Amino acid sequence: MLLFFRNETGFGGNNGFTDFKRILGYSITAPGMRATLFGLSALLLICVLVLSRVLMKSKFGRILTAVRDSESRLMFCGYDPIRYKLFVWTLSAVICGIAGALYVPQVGIINPSEMSPANSIEIAVWVAVGGRASIVGPIIGAATVNGAKSFFTQAFPEYWLFFLGLLFICVTLFLPLGIVGFASKLKKKFIN
Repeated sequence: MLLFFRNETGFGGNNGFTDFKRILGYSITAPGMRATLFGLSALLLICVLVLSRVLMKSKFGRILTAVRDSESRLMFCGYDPIRYKLFVWTLSAVICGIAGALYVPQVGIINPSEMSPANSIEIAVWVAVGGRASIVGPIIGAATVNGAKSFFTQAFPEYWLFFLGLLFICVTLFLPLGIVGFASKLKKKFIN
């Protein structure tokens, strides 16, 4: 991040890349282009969810679970965990690249502050709030946290960070499996 903040790198320094006005010859502020970018983002999200679900239900997913749970035991069984971890890391980098390519035209600017540790922490909060035991949990967490952030920054501009911190603490203490885990507990309780 600090390297990209330097003006000599050619990446715009503190301002980053700005002045995005057109994409493929179309104005990015036109309602049709904005709807197209939003639709592409939603389509990418659905495709990533389906791909994740397919991968996790396959033998590959079971091996990834084994890598997470006991990598040394997996190696003893004859698997090379490095290849699996490298594949998943590369796949996530490709997904992030496509997401970034869709994010920048919608926002109109990208600067080095997007690489700050606070963004990574915010993503961890999304996962904790939504629930890390499911594929849909982080999406629900992102919607909940960003909705709360929008509400609290408007209603309580001086205290919104405290409210978000309180939300994270309450979820950690009272909903250790997140919103999705809580919903599945309620479902089991009322079905049984």
